[in-house]
Amino acid sequence: MSGNIDILTLVALIVTVFVVIKLRSALGNRSPDEDQARYERQSRAREQAAAAGEKVVTLPRHDRDHVDQSGFNEAPQKSAEERLELRSADIVGARDGLLKIAERDPSFDAEHFARGARQAYEMIVTAFAEGNRNMLRDLLSPEVFEGFVAAIEEREGRGEKIDQSFVGIHKCDIVDAELSGSEASVTLKFLSQLITATMDRAGSVIAGDPQKIHEVTDIWTFARDISSPDPNWRLVATQASQ
Repeated sequence: MSGNIDILTLVALIVTVFVVIKLRSALGNRSPDEDQARYERQSRAREQAAAAGEKVVTLPRHDRDHVDQSGFNEAPQKSAEERLELRSADIVGARDGLLKIAERDPSFDAEHFARGARQAYEMIVTAFAEGNRNMLRDLLSPEVFEGFVAAIEEREGRGEKIDQSFVGIHKCDIVDAELSGSEASVTLKFLSQLITATMDRAGSVIAGDPQKIHEVTDIWTFARDISSPDPNWRLVATQASQ
């Protein structure tokens, strides 16, 4: 009736607004055109890499706020020596350290660890570009998280935005491993390929190229306390190789 509020209509409107807000929070503010453009750039990049005969490992996509670290530890029933056999990564001077970790931690398997590290690398690189603090918090040590957030806030303060597509990992080597007390640490060298560009407030590209594959070399160290019931490895140090 005129002048009266239909309570069912009001409730429906409130629910609709709530759902829209939650979706925007979960999915971000990119338009369908932006997502399509990003998908097309990734497809072209992978085709170019394949045509050039490059071995690029494409990683599975993850929900941007969900972290699954099951790849790091899968409790294999093998001897410590057997658990050092690798297919997805090479051991470069790290065998002794890895063996010490495997002997103390029955759940540690170098192959599973390398697989999990690859996934974590993509998730961290992508989360940093998107400013996704929730995902970074679960993957980084408190000290590294603080540094990443400071860089994100500085970028946001300048009104800059990173448009990035992760093409894949060309190579992943385990270059060092150490067991100090119950603290296990493993250092990996990643050779990856990205399409990345930084835009200013006006949307102009000020760094990178949104159409070009960029090769990146990173040296990252993951660590965990093997005496802890928490099975998760976290990034504790980063270094960009020159």
